[in-house]
Amino acid sequence: MKLKTHGRYDYSAITGRKDYSWPGGKRLAVHLCLNVEHFSFGEGLGNDYAAPHPQPNVRSFAWRDYGNRVGAWRLLELAEAYDLPYGLLVNTELYDYCPQMVAAFSKRGDEIVGHGRSNAERQADMSIDEERACIREAAAAIEKHEGTRPTGWLAPYISQTDASPDLLREAGFRYMMDWPLDDQPVWFRTRHGPILSMPYAHDLNDSLECVSRRTPSQLYCENLIDHFDEMLEESARRPLVMSLVLHSFIVGQPHRLRRFRQVIEHIVKQRERIWLTRPGDICRYVETLPAGTVPGS
Repeated sequence: MKLKTHGRYDYSAITGRKDYSWPGGKRLAVHLCLNVEHFSFGEGLGNDYAAPHPQPNVRSFAWRDYGNRVGAWRLLELAEAYDLPYGLLVNTELYDYCPQMVAAFSKRGDEIVGHGRSNAERQADMSIDEERACIREAAAAIEKHEGTRPTGWLAPYISQTDASPDLLREAGFRYMMDWPLDDQPVWFRTRHGPILSMPYAHDLNDSLECVSRRTPSQLYCENLIDHFDEMLEESARRPLVMSLVLHSFIVGQPHRLRRFRQVIEHIVKQRERIWLTRPGDICRYVETLPAGTVPGS
């Protein structure tokens, strides 16, 4: 029996690849992805933290809005206190709802990453023409407000279709973060040329850990520290990428932020040994490496 395959990449064991280093001879790249999201009121999708309620689910809507009104600003203060760069994953409807919030991150040089129009919709529910329009509208909105087109994408709900990599590359995106297949970047094949798959944590995503699994904040943050320490040690043997995946309405809660600050303090103590960067910077560096260095190139 021959199983159906996606045809986007070939198998590659991490232990058998060519070696390379990040800028300055660093071996571990760390990037922080902060998801800021907006939801349609009384319709569309939206996770709840308990049994789902019928629409209008004001409890769930307001919980998400807390991230834009409060949580994102706390995480901005955290970034300024520790000189942290963010990849800000933006639902572009936020430009209509609270443009000042996105602008506060953009002003300090954080990278604006495409994250669809709204998290009240999923690409997997769209026709190919609807998905193409969604991707292009989101890219155009970011370009209008930021002055440059985004290079990176994460689908709302990490929900791709069979055509998503092709449509993203067609729209000019150079990397995506929807496939948690590796701890190194990997080139994917598309009909319009290669697109880079950027490591983006699924297992230690704060939404999965804190909301779905109900992992206590103390244990979640201990897991992050263990993850970092193990990757830093392993990076002596091979280059690695660690992502910290955050949502403003989750880690932006005071009790979680209190513990998460300890994670950041642990990481920045190793600032001289790691490349603390943005996902787009990783993409641009990978694009400079000789052909054959990164899987799929």
